[in-house]
Amino acid sequence: MVFLFRNVNLCFLWYFCVFCVFPSLYAPTTQRPNDPTTQRPNDPTTQQPNTPTPTLLPTSLAARRSLGYNEAMSWNLIGHEWAVALLQSHIRNGNVRHAYLFTGPDGVGRRTLALRFAQALVCENPPSKGEACGKCRNCRQIERMTHPDLAIVRREEGSSVIKVEQVRALERLLSLSPLSAPYRIGLLLDFERANPAAANALLKTLEEPPPSAILLLTAESAEALLPTVVSRCEVVRLRPVPTTEIAAALQKRLGLTEEGAVALAQISGGRPGYALALHKHPELLEERREALDSLWEMVAADRIERFARAAEWAKDRRVLSKILTYWLSFWRDVLVRSAGAEILPANPDKEMEIEALAAVLTPQEALQIVRRLTQALEDLDHFVNTRLVAENIMLALPRVQ
Repeated sequence: MVFLFRNVNLCFLWYFCVFCVFPSLYAPTTQRPNDPTTQRPNDPTTQQPNTPTPTLLPTSLAARRSLGYNEAMSWNLIGHEWAVALLQSHIRNGNVRHAYLFTGPDGVGRRTLALRFAQALVCENPPSKGEACGKCRNCRQIERMTHPDLAIVRREEGSSVIKVEQVRALERLLSLSPLSAPYRIGLLLDFERANPAAANALLKTLEEPPPSAILLLTAESAEALLPTVVSRCEVVRLRPVPTTEIAAALQKRLGLTEEGAVALAQISGGRPGYALALHKHPELLEERREALDSLWEMVAADRIERFARAAEWAKDRRVLSKILTYWLSFWRDVLVRSAGAEILPANPDKEMEIEALAAVLTPQEALQIVRRLTQALEDLDHFVNTRLVAENIMLALPRVQ
């Protein structure tokens, strides 16, 4: 009891001395703003005199663009800023995956994005981490797809599939040490074309990848691949780029007029690569015009004339595939217009024909034609008889006078 009483007295004495006798030793310091005499030089909570406040980059994409900032510019891409930011963050954080799958429609930029990513991975003089200079030997060789550490797998000429032998050859290359880059990179283009044996052969590498190997796959959709392949990849789903963004890029890069840039952007259907190809190869526009003119002729033709044209086109599988691809784009416009959707057509120069067919067809009828054309293109890829495919499409077309 006596011991407790003494401890209480000691505590009281300490309290009295600290807060009554020497209060200035423990009282908080009142700091005047911007007074250098009261600021500690290395204290992050205080503002140093004559030191400008750092400007932070806006977090929203709209705010960044308002300042003229575009994350995809360093990779020389049209659109897909979010994908560029994602891949750059993987490089900067040292969190690069062993396999990536880039999906999206043909011409949207799948291969270009994969190559830009490869350049950022192997660039010898990157302006900053996650970017590529585009001028060093590695960057130039990746751009030309001739780098010794870049192995490319695609369909061979005259073949409809990627074969298992091609995948096994890739696996042997990836098991070797890189020659001049930090990684060995395997680029597998249009991997939905791989036969089941080839897809299964790739699984071993995806499950146990070599430490210095990175796989980059492209495909129209993840659903077209084996689920076991998709689950082992970082999937980057590319979507069509807004036509206004493509048109602005075409004007800036190629010096096109506003009218010409908008026309190419709409015809491309939001696919920057296809828009650039249309400008580079004007014969593609003429080819498209002839295909759409022939469609309008077939809509008004009788069955005898249709079958005669089908026999002519069936002589060349590639020609027939191109014609049906243009027809599919046109019928999608008809479907959208018949459904009453407020979407700009991909074929603005065929506005009158689109309106005429949308006025006499229901959305269900237009949808049925779109499905038939999609199936026909798939049949051609699998080497179904071209005459049979062409005649089936002719039977599916409505007759409108």
